[in-house]
Amino acid sequence: MGGPHFRGGRVRRKERGGGSDRSLNARNKEIAVAEKLKDSYDIVVLGAGPAGYVAAIRAAQLGLQTLCIESHDREGGWGGCCLNWGCIPAKALLESAALAYRVQHDAADFGVRVNGVQLDIKQAVARSRAASDRLSKGINYLFRKNNVTGVPGRGRLRKGRKVEVELNGGGEATVQATKGIVIATGARAKTFPGFELDGKRVISSREALEVQDVPPRIVIVGAGAVGVEFADVFNAFGSQVTLIEMLPQILPVEDAEVAKVVDAVFRKRGMKIMTGTKVKSLDRSNPKVLKVAVQRNGRDETLETEALLMAVGRAPNVENMGLEEAGVALHEGFIKIDEYCRATAEGIYAIGDVAGPPMLAHKGSHEGILVAEHIAGKNPHPMRYDNVPNCTYCHPEVASVGLTEEQAKKAGYDVTVGKFPFSANGRALTAGSPDGLVKIVADKKYGEVLGVHIAGHNATELIAEVTLGRTLETTAEEIAHTVHAHPTLAEAVMEAALGSLGRPIHI
Repeated sequence: MGGPHFRGGRVRRKERGGGSDRSLNARNKEIAVAEKLKDSYDIVVLGAGPAGYVAAIRAAQLGLQTLCIESHDREGGWGGCCLNWGCIPAKALLESAALAYRVQHDAADFGVRVNGVQLDIKQAVARSRAASDRLSKGINYLFRKNNVTGVPGRGRLRKGRKVEVELNGGGEATVQATKGIVIATGARAKTFPGFELDGKRVISSREALEVQDVPPRIVIVGAGAVGVEFADVFNAFGSQVTLIEMLPQILPVEDAEVAKVVDAVFRKRGMKIMTGTKVKSLDRSNPKVLKVAVQRNGRDETLETEALLMAVGRAPNVENMGLEEAGVALHEGFIKIDEYCRATAEGIYAIGDVAGPPMLAHKGSHEGILVAEHIAGKNPHPMRYDNVPNCTYCHPEVASVGLTEEQAKKAGYDVTVGKFPFSANGRALTAGSPDGLVKIVADKKYGEVLGVHIAGHNATELIAEVTLGRTLETTAEEIAHTVHAHPTLAEAVMEAALGSLGRPIHI
């Protein structure tokens, strides 16, 4: 049953009776895609997210014949989850949220008086979808420009570095990867038993990105980057937000002082923050109100809400891919790789979320370039996972790279710490964004910058300076000696460096 069947570039049709012109056109498109496929490619990439499409483009730039297969599932499409149902639309909604909050709460301080503000979440979502669609279509343009063959479908590994391709809508083929296979199938939202997603009242970030009505109340389970970003959005658009985190602080991977900044701002905005809290059960029997049973400090409590957002992490997409048959091993659920992203089977690589944390788009993209160059016989530097920046786009923003103060001490360093608050930075004050700080953790003996942690306005842009600095093995002294323009937020980085050296100027 189904559409055209083809092997080795030759197409065989299975005729179907009847059908509309539309279905006929769809079948013709399937055949057109099939006829593009060759018997073999130098590289076959599974997945067209930030890891996969970057690997495909770089491989093609290096002269390798490249095939990229993208499933277009509910969290996919050209550009993967990040462009379609993750990074890009979420950041667009956060920009809408920032504007909504400022117009309602800060505009008068700036001399702008606004009456009759109307919040329109549907328009905010429409704008976010337009941004995603534009960037996703751009991947097709980049594929054409770089001579990458992109096909919608699913790939399954076979022995001998072969990939069986099942096209979306029907049709299949087997292609040979002569130099390498790159697995970049990403990850999907996960949840807990008893908290299964229904897509309406119990949702993941996928559904939250296309919400059409703001719920009066929303409980968000998980206060990592995804949880706090959506807490920001729903609060700005009028929901009563309760944010639950099992660990002692929100943003658990961040420095404790940085996390406290966001915690304090969120509480000031009226959000309920429940750290050290476990969710126990969910009662859905009432068609209008969900009841969430939680436990905090040994006490049980029941929360009522119209919506529940599960932001408890993501699971790698490793099922039904033929990994075992191809000799690809897993480690803690992710594909096991070395410093060059090589899997346990010769000629097979894994990059992005499917290859393990940190599960960040920019990490996957960098891995994609590394892998393409490695397959092409270049001599790329291995991945430095200790220098991948974390960014969270709530307001205030959070960004960090390297070790926290606690981690540095546990690693045996004699540390020196410099801090500078945005409340003492002229540019932050003129922007009306005094909340936050820059914190630099350095090695006291040599001055090496071990970690930098920022909470505040444009933190996700400021982190680039120190990430580059750490690549160049910079010291706090070198940052302090670098002239920073005035007035800028970046001066706070210089001031924190001065503080770590024991010679602060403006505090």
